[in-house]
This record gives sequence, C-alpha cells and structure tokens, in this order.
Amino acid sequence: AAAARAVAAPAPAPPRSARDLTGVWGYNKRGVQATAQGASTPFFGRDANLVNFETDFAVLERSDENMPLYKPEYWEMIRQKHYHGIGDDPVFTCKPAGVPRMGPPQKIVQDGDMLVFLYAGAADTWRMIPTDGRKLTDEQLGDATWKGYSSGRWDGDTLVIESKAFNDQSWLGWAGWVHSMDMVVTEKLWRVGDTLHWQATVDDTMLISPWTTHEETRQLNPDRMTWFWESPPCIEYDLEHIVDKDVRG
Repeated sequence: AAAARAVAAPAPAPPRSARDLTGVWGYNKRGVQATAQGASTPFFGRDANLVNFETDFAVLERSDENMPLYKPEYWEMIRQKHYHGIGDDPVFTCKPAGVPRMGPPQKIVQDGDMLVFLYAGAADTWRMIPTDGRKLTDEQLGDATWKGYSSGRWDGDTLVIESKAFNDQSWLGWAGWVHSMDMVVTEKLWRVGDTLHWQATVDDTMLISPWTTHEETRQLNPDRMTWFWESPPCIEYDLEHIVDKDVRG
C-alpha cells in the first residue's frame, strides 16, 4: 500500500524559467494585495478606515523624496496642480492612470514573443507587449494615448519595455506630477523565484533629469480560482461632493 501511494503521489512542479512571466501577480479575489513576503495587506489604511487610507496615502506620497524634478519654467504650474490635485487629477474623475502610474500588471499571459498585461483597475484594463524588439510604426508614433505604445526586448532575464506616443492628460502622481507628449517610459520586469520585480524610468522634456519610480514587487498567486472584479463604467460620482475648500478653492 505504501508503494502504491508513493507511485500515485504527484510529482513536484518543475522550476519555471526566469523568462516565464505567466501568472497572477499579487492579487486575489478577496480584495487584498499579496506582498512579496506572502502576507496579505488590506487596501484600506488604519483600522480598515477609508478616510484614514486617504489621509495616510496623501501624507506618504507628499513626503516621499523620490519625485520627478521639473524645470523652473514649470514650477508654478506644478504648484497649482498640486494644490488643486483632488479636483484636477484625471484619476479622480475616473480616467486611466496611464503608464507608468498604473504600475505592474496583476496578470500576465505569455504566448511566444507576445505578452498580455491585465490590470484590475477601474479604467486601466490591458496592454499588449511584443518582446521581439520590434520598432513602433509611424501610425503608432503619430497617435496620442493614455498608455502609449510599447515594444519589449529581453536583456538577459530582464524584460525591458519602452513606451512612447502618450497624450499629455495623464499624471505621474496625484501631487500635480504631469508630463508632456514627449514622454518616454522604460519599464523593467524581472522574476526571482515566485517574485516579480517592476520599476519604471520616465524621460520627458519637462524634467531636469529622468525620474525612476520605486521598485515594486508582486508575489505569484497560485490560487487557480482567482478572478478580477469587473471594471466599472467611467461615471464620476464623487467630485461634486468634495467640500474641502483648501483643495477646491
């Protein structure tokens, strides 16, 4: 009987290649974010309170020393957009966050030299990333989009994605961090075991020098029952109810 059980036991899954990015990364159906350490952190802040979340998020982002540095001629515009960020930030009127603000994908589907990035956000849902190093076409470069057009290539086991052809409507961050249509975003993704690493660099004519985001990590989610919430329609319900006169003017 022991021998029969030994024969019937499933073999362990073979180790996956560092270039195999397929899977769900850091997301599960219970509405919590899985960290690289395997723990689960609620979306809400202190005491699972939405008000505390908004307050803590604002303090943390505004105190972060890693921020894009703008040329002097843009300082006054940035200051005004920062002051009116809640009313002016397109994310607060259910527009896409755009690249790189939307961050790493929650799911990656890999088919040869084509990757599909899937996002569980309200307005950012998918991207298609070729990984054969192809050049963007004139038609793509002549367009202006929220997420840009992307082309990827492998540098060793690191996927390097360059995106161009952005509109100038998305923000890099809600503290008034805008960009021009000249923006070029370079993302890097690499896998170490069951952890996905992501980081992006923004090069733009409005900036004194390129700006690199913090590195983010996502843990592979083995739950085969994971599902995404449906993305809601773009209907703004909250803006007219904001009464903070320090922000709204």
